[in-house]
Amino acid sequence: MTHQRRAVYALAALSAATFCYVTTEVLPIGLLTLIAPDLGRSRSEAGLLVTGYAVVVMIVALPLTRVTRRLPRRPLLAGTLGVFVAATTVSAFATSYEMLLAARLVSATTNGVFWAVVFPVAISMFPANIRGRIVARLSIGNALGPVLGVPLSTWLGGQAGWRAAFVAMAVLGFVICVAVVLLLPSVTPQQSAGDIGSMPDRHRFVVLLVATVLAVTGAMGAFTYMTVFLLDVSGFAAASLGMLLFVQGSFGVVGTWAVGRILDRFPLGVVLGLLGLITVAMLGLYGLGANKALTIPLLAVAGMSFSSLIAGIQHRIMQVAPSTTDMASASLSVAFNVGLAAGSLIGAGLLATAGVRVIPLFGGLLTVGAFALLACHELSRRRRREHGTAGHDPQRQPVGQPAGRA
Repeated sequence: MTHQRRAVYALAALSAATFCYVTTEVLPIGLLTLIAPDLGRSRSEAGLLVTGYAVVVMIVALPLTRVTRRLPRRPLLAGTLGVFVAATTVSAFATSYEMLLAARLVSATTNGVFWAVVFPVAISMFPANIRGRIVARLSIGNALGPVLGVPLSTWLGGQAGWRAAFVAMAVLGFVICVAVVLLLPSVTPQQSAGDIGSMPDRHRFVVLLVATVLAVTGAMGAFTYMTVFLLDVSGFAAASLGMLLFVQGSFGVVGTWAVGRILDRFPLGVVLGLLGLITVAMLGLYGLGANKALTIPLLAVAGMSFSSLIAGIQHRIMQVAPSTTDMASASLSVAFNVGLAAGSLIGAGLLATAGVRVIPLFGGLLTVGAFALLACHELSRRRRREHGTAGHDPQRQPVGQPAGRA
């Protein structure tokens, strides 16, 4: 097997691993009505299986990444997947709520390390000039989680019991773990994460993290309650929800694939463009959501732009990383989980007080805030540079300008 072909197969294995992690993280959402009565708990307590997972990721991602930063990448990823498989297996055969929750929290401790390492490892196997494309290809697995993994797992749980869904994810995780051991080349920490970003900049890094929290909070607040919106505001029948969510998710997969073709040339422009698109989609749903014919394309644009945005931000965060790229990725994982938790919480509050109609408006206002923050920061830097006050930085680039053309 040639080096290039092995790298492609290893990338596919890592992409499958991202699919596995994303699907398993939110797996209890589709199985709440089965897990809760089986373990004698309320649905809200069963919901803590997802909330607690996200909280653990926020707490342990950065310290665990720092502790493991000197370990060789292949055994680290294999070990991470191994613990994930073991924890998911215990989840499948848990005899109590406490055992299931504990297994989920153990799985969550591997989540932060996995996301911190997987992107730097993937790009280390390919030439630097196609890193954006590789990030997008790896993100395909991430995008497939909601559109394929969650619905299939929910269906399997309904047919064979909720435990069968966890068994399936444990088996898939084991196969992926073996594939990583066999296919991933020997990668040292220096090759995958020892270098800082290609255009390190602490201010850009911090601003991008804040923008990520804003964007994810807004988007996930809306997506978490999208089914309620489609039923109560758009007037769709419950039987059509599966197809509508498939449209949203499938456009996300297609968008992530397509963005890889231009991400290397316009890293910042892609992020700003996608933030603009998701803002238009969110505000469009708020204003036109009662029209079924217009809701469907707006839903498709929202799904496409958000899934693609995750790939764009991941690529950009590794460009501007002021320290190692694995620590930058871990920081992004924390920011994403903060946004996920905040979006779900604020969305629940809006649903109970103002009604579901305003949730896309809330989402659109936050995503436009993220756009304005990034755009204004870059414009401010350009003005300072034009007046000779920005200091020496040969790799700074104006808004939307292709990388490498300062």
